[in-house]
Amino acid sequence: MRQYIVLSDAPWRSVPSRTQQLSARFRGEVLYFEPPGASKRSHRDPGRQVRPNVILYTLPSAGLLPVGGGLARPGGWRRQGAFISRAVLRHGFREPLLWTTCPAQVHLLDHLTYRGLVYDCAADWSRLSPRWEGDLAAAADVVFAASPALADHLSPCSGNIALLPNGVNFPMFCRSDLDPPRELRGIRGPVLGWIGSIDERLDLSPLLRTAREHPRWTFLLVGKVLRNPLLAALQALPNVHFAGRRPMVEIPEYVGCFDVCLDLRRKGQDIYEIVPRRVFEYLSTGKPIVTPLYPGQVEAFPDVIYGAHGPEEYSLLCERALEEDPAWVSQRRKDYGAAAAWSRRVEEVQQILGDIGLA
Repeated sequence: MRQYIVLSDAPWRSVPSRTQQLSARFRGEVLYFEPPGASKRSHRDPGRQVRPNVILYTLPSAGLLPVGGGLARPGGWRRQGAFISRAVLRHGFREPLLWTTCPAQVHLLDHLTYRGLVYDCAADWSRLSPRWEGDLAAAADVVFAASPALADHLSPCSGNIALLPNGVNFPMFCRSDLDPPRELRGIRGPVLGWIGSIDERLDLSPLLRTAREHPRWTFLLVGKVLRNPLLAALQALPNVHFAGRRPMVEIPEYVGCFDVCLDLRRKGQDIYEIVPRRVFEYLSTGKPIVTPLYPGQVEAFPDVIYGAHGPEEYSLLCERALEEDPAWVSQRRKDYGAAAAWSRRVEEVQQILGDIGLA
């Protein structure tokens, strides 16, 4: 049975990350290492079974990473490498596949023993030294990139790059028999909804203009709410409702109430045009989707998503989406969602690993 060492760039959480989704579906045993915890003693906790095939560990601290590059506290990387090696020995792993997700993890390569190396790139790491990412991509047997732009970015460093976009828990979102949450049963009129957190980087201007121009529509925002320059103006509108953060298991019930699914963009996060997992969740429902576009952006699904160049067009396209014939492209959207199921993404990974002798 294949054995994996997975080095995650984010903590294990109740809303599964890309790395969690993939790891839980690997055909084999997984030792999953999350970044150091808030407590200095977090790494002393024993490994715990978080999925039938996944055991979770928290790494000890390696010290702060310098933005400009350079080896940050070599002793810290040695300590992390020794910690991982002890866990590998404890669980009897032999010749595991090392799955990395962050350029800084290149410093661990000399401290670990593994049969093959994968770099799964699903984020913009420009805040870290470009040399780190270049070295990691060059050392990897295969690089998975979450978007064509990321693949182009890494192409000078690796001759073996495969496109692996984000995915979706398709069976969870494709259902049409979900009951609406009790708190929403009294809401009238068309419902236009957003799923995701609201922070200072989220561009709320398309949503604010649309909500002001259509006071008879209901706008439902589901997710954690932090600071944002336009938040107060949005909260002052009577047709805008904030449902707050909800458990992942309840999210399909909220999306099921939407007549139109709203996508928004975070400023400074579109350099590599990575399609958010939220969009694949929307696609899986078959419902109309409206998203803002930035100048020069390549549309990922132009045949099934309404792309707006500015807040004014965003509002107009929401009108058009509400008038859409459900029989028009609903099934095509669901087909895109089905093709993006995490189970299929893992099949793609296993096929590629098999082709290079690592499966």
